[in-house]
Formats: sequence, structure tokens, C-alpha cells
Amino acid sequence: MAATPDTVDVLVSGGGVAGLTAAAGFGAAGLRVLCVDPAPPVTEESGAGADLRTTAFLQPSIALFRRIGLWDRLQPHGAPLQVMRIVDAGGAEPRPRLTRAFDAGEISDQPFGWNLPNWLLRREISARLAELRGVEFRPGTATAGLTAREDAALVELSDGSRLRARLVVAADGRNSPVRQALGIGVRTIRYGQKALAFAVTHEIPHQNVSTEIHRCGGPFTLVPLPDRGGKPSSAVIWMERGAETARLRALPREAFEVELNDRSAGVLGRLQLATGLTEWPIISQIADRYTGPRTALMAEAAHVVPPIGAQGLNMSLADLSALLDLMTPDPGDAAALARYERERRPEALARLIGIDALNRASMMAPRPLRDLRAAALGGLYALAPVRRAMMRAGLGTR
Repeated sequence: MAATPDTVDVLVSGGGVAGLTAAAGFGAAGLRVLCVDPAPPVTEESGAGADLRTTAFLQPSIALFRRIGLWDRLQPHGAPLQVMRIVDAGGAEPRPRLTRAFDAGEISDQPFGWNLPNWLLRREISARLAELRGVEFRPGTATAGLTAREDAALVELSDGSRLRARLVVAADGRNSPVRQALGIGVRTIRYGQKALAFAVTHEIPHQNVSTEIHRCGGPFTLVPLPDRGGKPSSAVIWMERGAETARLRALPREAFEVELNDRSAGVLGRLQLATGLTEWPIISQIADRYTGPRTALMAEAAHVVPPIGAQGLNMSLADLSALLDLMTPDPGDAAALARYERERRPEALARLIGIDALNRASMMAPRPLRDLRAAALGGLYALAPVRRAMMRAGLGTR
């Protein structure tokens, strides 16, 4: 006779930052949670395969972290983001020709958000899971099979175990096995871009200003980090077409730093590389549906956007906030899942369309189009009501 499957309230498939946070959220709500991921999290900056990206968590995400008991662990490691600065360096020379600063003080008494390294987030959130009764994190284990029924989801794991879940949360990435098991398709836009992520030190303090520099190929973004070895430090996300990214990665360190300082337009003085490089392809993608029986897609299983305006993981945590509101204390309820799809998919689609347009504008190579981009930025910024509306929209607040 086959063994009776174990029962959990929530199975979270995926142990990235979004999946770990989801496990912490449902665990803090008193539900029995199992989180699985095929690979153990890399929780040291120097570890092989470490995710050297950072995430700027905006105000609604900070509120979620407070709600689920994570913020006290995370705040000491973060840097506040008071100003979002956009620099156009699309002229004949790679120098700033237009700078516009969006200050959180115009719309709030709080910073826009806080920036934290992704590898550190995995460390701290994993530690939080270990404190929560009823939560198990099982790294090295994948979701191998899923039968979604109206009464429960039957899940097979790669370690041979079987379980019954009231709700399966798919936070298992842009190639989500759970989404594929449900037969849900996706719409994908490919840009031929890749992004390099790493940390630098620099001469001029960042003063809690995040700077997005536009020339061509994609934005180059400097996001504040706490000081490193007594020197000001920032995270860099450098988007370029794939061939250019490959050329940059192949350069010796000294030559790479020459290119790095040229692309930064000198806004923080001389930059020095402080870590290795992480590289990943840039796409936009959205799932055709966000739910199946007893199953909800979130994060990159549901949507992927280019790293512009700190939207990606903040959209993922907005998914989680909606799930927590709708799925406790009765996870997997069909009416609640239908409401989740109605609320989240149109919102994500609207943001994807907007970010797609911004990315295409940033990629522009012809000078006349770059000149038009700079003029549009200057004109929009000059209108105070429009500027404030743009800031609130970026935060996801009204």
C-alpha cells in the first residue's frame, strides 16, 4: 500500500529571494509551510554562484517585511534611497548633459526604499525561516510532479516524497516547472541584451542617491550600498547588447575599469571594482494565467521585466502581499485565487508595457533619438504634478 502523503498548508516551490520571503510570510501567518529549491542558497558574497545583484526594496515592500517580521534583520545591512537621479549622457561625448533628481521628500517623509545585496537576503531570510515553527526549508529538493485538483494539489518531490498541499505557490523562476506542469503559456520579449551586476567603491559619497545613466545599449545604474572597507560603495547594474557584454567580460580588470569609468560619466568620481561579476539575460515575460487549481504563480514564474526603476522584485513582493491578504487563513480557495489573478495580472502587464518602453528608449543608438529622449525627460520633469505622479507610480502607491 502506498504511503499517505504528508499534508502542508502551503508548498512554496522556489528558494530565491521571493520564494524564501513567501515562506516567511505564510509561516508568520501561522500556516504549515514547506519551501523547496533544487539548489542550496549561496549565502556568502565570495561563494561560487553567489548572486551579486542587489535589490532596491521600495516602501510597500518594506511594509511587507515589517508585517512578516523580517525588517529588523534586514535594515542594518541596507542603504536608504532618498533620491532617484536620472542622467542623460547621450551626446557626442559620454558626459552628463541632462540631470534630473526625483527626491522622496516631495511625496513622503520616508526614503523611496532601501538597497540590499541578494546573497545577503538569502542568508538572512533563511535564518528567519529556521526561527518559525511550522516552516521547513528543504534546499537540494525540487518539485518533480504536480497534480492540481480542486480539493488539494498533489506534489511529488525529487527526494521521492509525496505531499498534499492546500496551496502551491510557484516562485520557481522564469522557466517555472510548476507553470509548465499546469500548461500555462507565456509571452516573451527578447531584447538581445544582458546585464552585468557587481559592486564598486568610488571617490565621491553617494549621499543615498541612486543614479541611472542613459546613453545607448541600456541603462547603467549605480545604487547605494553601505561603505565597504571605509570607502563609499554602490551596486552596479550595467545593461548592454549581448555582444558588448561578452566583450566587456573578456577584458582584463584594468581595461574593464577603464570602460566602467567611461560609462559611469564620472558622476561618483573614479570607480573601482570590488567584487566579481554576475551576468544574466534581459527579457520581458508574462504568464497567460496566474493561477490553476490550488496553485498561484508569483515573481518570475508570473512576470519578468528588465531591471529599470527597481520594479522586478518589488512587483514580486506585491504578488506576495496580495496572496497573504487573500490566502489566509484558507489557502487555495478558488474564489480568492480568481481575485488574485484579477488584481495582479493587469497591474503587472501595465508595468511590463511601461518598462519595455523605457528600456527601448534607453537602448537608442542614433543621436537624434537620444536627443529626443533627453528632451522628453526634461519636459516631463519640469511639470511638478507629473513628476510627483511618476514617483508615486514607481513606488506602487497612490
